Amino acid sequence: MTLIVYGIANCGTCKKALKWLEENHVNYEFINTKENPPEKEKIANWVKDLGVKSMRNTSGLSYRALGEEKNSWNDDQWILAFAQDAMLLKRPLFVKNNQAILVGFRANEFVKKEKLCN
Repeated sequence: MTLIVYGIANCGTCKKALKWLEENHVNYEFINTKENPPEKEKIANWVKDLGVKSMRNTSGLSYRALGEEKNSWNDDQWILAFAQDAMLLKRPLFVKNNQAILVGFRANEFVKKEKLCN
């Protein structure tokens, strides 16, 4: 099954990841979360796969705009927040066979190849 990459087109990390995928001959489908935000149910499944903490885009303006109460949110509150503002999701997010397998693109080369090329 094709790898699905969720992100935004003008994100530098997403561009780097897509270039890496092309260089490694990995077929993928790119979904722009700004134009097509993921549904709450899909996000909840990703949280089950990867954990809510790893999915937070803590460097984004949307995250910084949240109040201090975000520090005590549970998974359900984060899932709702992600569904309301996809910019809170770390990018890129990789999904294969309906399972989130990696978020962000800082993994070492071995992990990237293992998760994204198989």
